[in-house]
Amino acid sequence: MFSWVKQEQGGRNKDGEMYQTVTEGLQSLYLKKLLPLEETYLFHDFHSPALEAADFQSKPMVLLVGQYSTGKTTFIRYLLEQDFPGMRIGPEPTTDGFIAVMHGENEGIIPGNALVVDPRKPFRKLNAFGNSFLNRFICSQMPNQVLQSISIIDTPGILSGEKQRISRGYDFAEVLRWFGERVDRIILLFDAHKLDISDEFSEAIRAFKGQDDKIRVVLNKADQVDTQQLMRVYGALMWSLGKVINTPEVVRVYLGSFWGKPLQNTENRRLFEAESQDLFKDIQSLPRNAALRKLNDLIKRARLAKVHAYIISYLKKEMPSLFGREKKKEELISRLPEIYCILQREHHISPGDFPNVTKMQDMLQHYDFNKFPSLKIKLIESVDKMLATKIAGLMSMIRDEESKAPPAMVSGGAFEGSQDGPFGRGYGEGVSAGADAEDWIVSREKHRYDELFYMLMPVNGKITGVNAKKEMMNSRLPNTVLGKIWKLADCDQDGMLDDEEFALAQHLIKIKLEGFELPGELPDHLVPPFPEHNGV
Repeated sequence: MFSWVKQEQGGRNKDGEMYQTVTEGLQSLYLKKLLPLEETYLFHDFHSPALEAADFQSKPMVLLVGQYSTGKTTFIRYLLEQDFPGMRIGPEPTTDGFIAVMHGENEGIIPGNALVVDPRKPFRKLNAFGNSFLNRFICSQMPNQVLQSISIIDTPGILSGEKQRISRGYDFAEVLRWFGERVDRIILLFDAHKLDISDEFSEAIRAFKGQDDKIRVVLNKADQVDTQQLMRVYGALMWSLGKVINTPEVVRVYLGSFWGKPLQNTENRRLFEAESQDLFKDIQSLPRNAALRKLNDLIKRARLAKVHAYIISYLKKEMPSLFGREKKKEELISRLPEIYCILQREHHISPGDFPNVTKMQDMLQHYDFNKFPSLKIKLIESVDKMLATKIAGLMSMIRDEESKAPPAMVSGGAFEGSQDGPFGRGYGEGVSAGADAEDWIVSREKHRYDELFYMLMPVNGKITGVNAKKEMMNSRLPNTVLGKIWKLADCDQDGMLDDEEFALAQHLIKIKLEGFELPGELPDHLVPPFPEHNGV
């Protein structure tokens, strides 16, 4: 069953400790150290199916979740800049199943039942959710540059009310939890006009418990409200999320309008552009962080497997050998919260490492505690050794791999050309303004700056630092910022400013006050045109 590890052992020494790649190392550690513990204590029945080769070797995946008509499918089309097989877009609930959008040489659709028997795809364990789910699960393959680096999972639009939950025919939250454990990024989409979190959406978000570092929130269609309304919408969204995502950290929310149509409200255009670029950078970084994410997920899995082993073995130890088994079983299940506390103290385990107590109590009802295995210390020690020593070696391998051959960032589609050219972020703004102009951009306002300059009583055409400081302090910028502006403007470094240098200083102050960053070095187009300045 797990021949995939044996096939990739060519780069190891006789002790089996050397790995050619981080992926190979993760596979080997899982098979040799963690899998025996999982199988012994029925981890796969209680928590998560066994990992396979495709789980380690797959490309980074992005999972999109949201209520109907929030723009999930449109968001995928926006990133790919082309339609994908099986795509349907409309104001009504159109996506009625899960669609894995992946790279393929030929465009087409693979149905769910065929998909879960393909060992090259990381979906084989979804077979456990049955035909009701598999009939609503497809893989959409197409040759697209974006999909060479990542895969995207589209999900059904979530409706409010009990009917939606009943009519699915499979456990929607459990399917999301399965994907949440395996994807690299979870994007929750909200519509600026649809901020209510329905019961099923709330349940879906809670399914991602323990994956908080993967979650990002996108407030889509934000151009359909003005600035004042947007502030209220943002506040309402954060309030709603605070009730569902129980973490002290504030979740990252990206504002924008993620489709190719003109903005309905342009007053926040700069904000939307900055937010979309930040989101693009986050998605583009996924291939670079993929190995680290898989390593992190393996550590989380190992910690849960250890805790699970302690719980199962404790229940076995407390069971009587002959009489009163059923009564003792019921007592132990009801005392499970107390047992958690006992194990926390005995093994120094964090409360956050324990599985949900209510769900655990429900599942334990179906098992014979006398058939549970006793605690096998060697299995626990093997996993502890893996966490203490082997993982550290893989961490250093990740850094070495990145330095030798950095993974390519996501490119193509909406990611292509967004940084360069006149439509790149910041082009023609702030310090970049005037880079294409034939004249010195500072000269356009120099007549105003000259009035201030001559009011400061220049001597031999220059003002001292003391006099310049008085005027520059009127900007109310911090001294650290003004000091940097002084260094940039004093081109000949004589400790004084002539009229052009003073004008340049005022121009840089204006740039900073408008919210732009200052350059580390003065760009050529901002150097004053007089020969003595150009020679420096």
